[in-house]
Amino acid sequence: MTLQELLNGISIRASKGDTCKEITGLCFDSRKVRPGHVFVAVRGYETDGHLYIGKAVASGASCVVCEHIPTETGDNVTYVEVPDSSEALGLMSSAYFGNPTMHLKVIGVTGTNGKTSTATLLYHLFRRMGKKCGLLSTVCNFIEGQKHDSSHTTPDPVEMNSLFAQMVQAGCEYAFMEVSSHSVVQKRIAGIDFDGGIFTNITRDHLDYHKTMDAYIRAKKAFFDALPAKAFALTNIDDRNGRLMLQNTKAHRYGYSLQSVCDFKTRVLEESLEGMLLEINGREVYTRFTGRFNAYNLTAVYGAASLLGMPENDILAAMSILRPVAGRFETVQCKGFTAIVDYAHTPDALENVLGTINDIKKSLPGSPKVITVVGCGGNRDKGKRPMMGKIATRMSDLTVFTSDNPRMEDPQTIIDEIVAGVDANCPGKYLCITDRRQAIRTACTIAQKGDIVLVAGKGHETYQIIGKEKHHFNDVEEIAACGASSE
Repeated sequence: MTLQELLNGISIRASKGDTCKEITGLCFDSRKVRPGHVFVAVRGYETDGHLYIGKAVASGASCVVCEHIPTETGDNVTYVEVPDSSEALGLMSSAYFGNPTMHLKVIGVTGTNGKTSTATLLYHLFRRMGKKCGLLSTVCNFIEGQKHDSSHTTPDPVEMNSLFAQMVQAGCEYAFMEVSSHSVVQKRIAGIDFDGGIFTNITRDHLDYHKTMDAYIRAKKAFFDALPAKAFALTNIDDRNGRLMLQNTKAHRYGYSLQSVCDFKTRVLEESLEGMLLEINGREVYTRFTGRFNAYNLTAVYGAASLLGMPENDILAAMSILRPVAGRFETVQCKGFTAIVDYAHTPDALENVLGTINDIKKSLPGSPKVITVVGCGGNRDKGKRPMMGKIATRMSDLTVFTSDNPRMEDPQTIIDEIVAGVDANCPGKYLCITDRRQAIRTACTIAQKGDIVLVAGKGHETYQIIGKEKHHFNDVEEIAACGASSE
């Protein structure tokens, strides 16, 4: 492929050198550049790729795409100046891999909570109905059943289009993916041909990056604004920003709800720790999911599948045998008590999970207690920490505050900031144990027969980030070890 072919359709402000030369690869990380590659200098959150143009050229880059051509240029190196190199990287990545999403029905799911569950459930639902499909998610990427590890909610454009190309080669017809607000702002999804978009909800999160809620909401809305006219836009109209997402979209507009009459309406008829009986558009289906938040996710899944032309009976039959996503209200049966692992790491998500547990608790025999283990990640939005502390102690009989992924922050300082939000009338309702393993063991030891232990924040993660290092840590494993030794 020539550089000119790669740049087709991209606005070019200036160029220096031969744009018809053949290129051997596409790269935005100067450490991965090989001879003949085109290097795209992207301005990132922590560093600027323009600072590494010289290093990329020294490693053999034959072409450089950037927002400003450097004063000193290399011999026999082509330089192309574009208005937005992040957007250019997305478009070039798509072109480099043969525009793979043109050959797939791609559905993007965005929102604060429920992205992973909704996208993953769509993947499994369609597989149950005999369709070949792929998945890009926080937990894992899949291509027709083959697992590919995931490091970001939305991969970088090169990796993402490579995965899409592999899906096409594997004969996939559908691709379901999470669309993070970061990926929208950073133009990582540029060049993707979407056939549908789903909005789950929006609550406080990622303000360490977006700074304000308005900016965070705008990032989500930008995804829907960019959807093509052929696509569908399916939104949760019970969320106060749900209708906002549809205001400027060219896509066909649809809504789903648990409260209002709309295109896809669900009622929760029965609920327990084992599952829910739902009524979706007048049809009953028993699912192995618990909680109103899961009822919303399942309604979105039903709606999207319907809009993609799947028969209603097939959808309901497949939904009845789906299981929860790893780390999303994942139940671990222990000796004498029930433990639940959930990814809830925002105030709204924690409140939803604890609300579900407390609703179910009312129907259980005796007077079971709710014991919550929770922390907050380091080097992330500090404003939500006292909110998490207030919610946890208000909605639990006992809370154990502990470390999540402390990263470069002092774990005890994080805990102190969480505790600052605890109401003054809640003394004795919480403990502070910095070591997460010890915190989980303490909660499980305290738990009596019939009690419910919620371990929140990390969900599917199999690691803990302390400083700059990742250490193996799995909440489910820790709970199982405690449950095996408790009576």
